[in-house]
Amino acid sequence: MEVADGRVVTAAVASTQRRRTARIIANALDTAGGTDWNADVAVEVRLTDAPLTLRRPDVVVYRADAVALTPMRAQHVLCVVELVSRASQATGRIVGVHRYVRAGIRHYWRIEWSATGVPVACTYVLDPVSQAYREEAICNGIVHVTEPFPVTIDLTRI
Repeated sequence: MEVADGRVVTAAVASTQRRRTARIIANALDTAGGTDWNADVAVEVRLTDAPLTLRRPDVVVYRADAVALTPMRAQHVLCVVELVSRASQATGRIVGVHRYVRAGIRHYWRIEWSATGVPVACTYVLDPVSQAYREEAICNGIVHVTEPFPVTIDLTRI
């Protein structure tokens, strides 16, 4: 369940493949983030107070010293990862992205499955001048990036 502009929005339970993918990504980012950053699945993030907007991205990278905050505030979040299914394409590609930009979340990753079943990761970084996400990388199967920190994630083993 999420809250978008003050309205409750419900979603279907994530598939086993989606949950496993999120866990693998979170584990890799948690390790790569060292002691300063944590990465977890399904963390509730409060993007705005009025109108109230709460999102629950598949993976959230946040400051380690904010671990006890519930809900997490956007200013403590470094990166969100959304796993996009056919049912969530509009949210993953447009609506959620716009909300993350407005909240000032620096990194956004979108993971989708290609027609062959191989996960494709698109990573973005927030451009502070244009207030829009700029594409950083498109990775097929294996995510290899240097931001928000150096990490390699093999999504082909899912």
